[in-house]
Amino acid sequence: MAKRRRYTARPARKRRKVAKAAPYENTTVATKAEGKQRVKIPSSLTVKQFADLIEVSAIEVIKQLMRNGIMANINQVIDHDTAVTVASDLGYEVLEEKGRGAKAKKYQRFQEDDTSVQKPRSPIVTIMGHVDHGKTSLLDAIRETNVTATEVGEITQHIGAYQVDIHGQRITFLDTPGHEAFTAMRAHGAQVTDIAILVVAADDGVMPQTLEAIAHARAAGVPIVVAINKVDKPDANLQRVKQQLADHELLIEEWGGDVVSIAVSAKKREGISDLLENLLIVAELEELKANPERHAVGVVIEAKLDKTKGPLATVLIQTGTLKVGDPFTVGDTWGKVKAMFNDKGKHLRKAEPASPVEILGMESVPQAGDTLTVTANEKEARTQAQKRQEEKRLALTTTRPLSLSNFFSQIRDGVVKELSIILKTDVQGSIEPIKTSLERLNTDEVKVNILHSDSGSITESDVLLALASKGIILGFNTRPEPGARQLADSEGVDIRQYAVIYNLVDDVEKAMKGILEPTYIEVVEGHAEVRVIFSARGSKVAGVYVTDGTITRGALARIMRQGETIFESSVSSLKRFKDDVKEVASGFECGVGIEGYSDLEVGDIVELYRTERA
Repeated sequence: MAKRRRYTARPARKRRKVAKAAPYENTTVATKAEGKQRVKIPSSLTVKQFADLIEVSAIEVIKQLMRNGIMANINQVIDHDTAVTVASDLGYEVLEEKGRGAKAKKYQRFQEDDTSVQKPRSPIVTIMGHVDHGKTSLLDAIRETNVTATEVGEITQHIGAYQVDIHGQRITFLDTPGHEAFTAMRAHGAQVTDIAILVVAADDGVMPQTLEAIAHARAAGVPIVVAINKVDKPDANLQRVKQQLADHELLIEEWGGDVVSIAVSAKKREGISDLLENLLIVAELEELKANPERHAVGVVIEAKLDKTKGPLATVLIQTGTLKVGDPFTVGDTWGKVKAMFNDKGKHLRKAEPASPVEILGMESVPQAGDTLTVTANEKEARTQAQKRQEEKRLALTTTRPLSLSNFFSQIRDGVVKELSIILKTDVQGSIEPIKTSLERLNTDEVKVNILHSDSGSITESDVLLALASKGIILGFNTRPEPGARQLADSEGVDIRQYAVIYNLVDDVEKAMKGILEPTYIEVVEGHAEVRVIFSARGSKVAGVYVTDGTITRGALARIMRQGETIFESSVSSLKRFKDDVKEVASGFECGVGIEGYSDLEVGDIVELYRTERA
């Protein structure tokens, strides 16, 4: 009897397995409602599976995807929302797919945020400010340890974030290198900071990076607490600092504003308790809450590949509780929590909201700013990671970053209602007239928002701010640094350069009205440094070293001396040893002649570029 039961049971198991293996069959409902055929669409499927599901040719589906701005081949995976859009365009009514089984329903209910179970959580704080104004010293004073002394020659547990206790309440600090790292995370879509501490030295006052930090914090929409540091110095001038802050629209409480300002001395450990207490007050006003009863969601602060442990990531838990053994997705990879450590190196079994932890158990190293989400099981985590990898590949071919050229189309499509601008000029005196002229362009439909304005060259920090805020950069009589240009090109940030204020304002106005004509942009092909000057046939020729890119005979050339452009022309001659050549790559030396210019000096930079239609 036992053998007969096993024999008859096998075909039944196979039949059940076959039934499960056809998720895309019999999902179209034959009935019609309001002339539309109904269809159920799974969370993700390939273009071919989708075409078979709605019983149309794959070519027709690909055409419809192209009409929606998506380039996809027959084997590419599309997500549920994209499939719903295409199905609706082809005349189908999409039915919501309900979760199957008690386990799926339980998980869905567990994932929902119930306001009745939300509890107050610790504030998350980032310290920003100008270099040498005492950010690291202030962090050391808060932790009451000398990090610099212990990290030289000794092993310490550094996970990029830590917590301190004050009167039984906790504050989480992000130990980041300042506003650039802060904004780099925002550029990845991670908004992790609740409060920003702006450190200003009492003897130095407001400096360029102070203004950048203010702009980055404002763009993130987080409250600012000012810590005026180094008040113990004999030349400290608190009133001057407060006046400078007021001049940049940062009005402290004692002057009638809403910004908390605390005088501190990180060196002498003075004012630290007042600063922490005020942080708790600001956090209380923000009413920060999270639901510890749900599955965890967190953000990667930093990640690395350890030689012995494998991929490690410092994760800041934003909501829910992360436990050892939880499966999760993070960015386009996945894993299972094998072990967790806090900032003191202690093993943890669970991590609640606003807790920074280092976790072990990922398939690969994620990126800073990636979101970690706990899933129901490992299979779901793996599937979601594979789906995100497909979406990432698809996004690389379909994403259109904001630029002045496509700004009106994005207004029309309802994507944006505000033009965020980072303005850089050659001198401070040019800023106000340009800002005033741009602000006059505001209408009821669209607003010009000057996120940050300053004099000097366009830096990588400016590009990161534009990327995080989905804005553009306008330069007036100033140029981007080589690193900033490379970052802007790779991330698709639009940099516009002007020599006449009228042209700058006119282009923005035309972009807002949708009548901006196609423009030509510069594409930098390489840089070369002048190492020696020698005479040849009665004229001067520069011996240069190609530092990056390539230098080509006939290419447009710009001569830069101490960061300023002094001449523009083209490469008239190019030689390697005694031979005429067409091109020289980076890492090699060559002789260069500039058309119509012979006053090159050692140390000059030759920038090679071409122009193309934007």
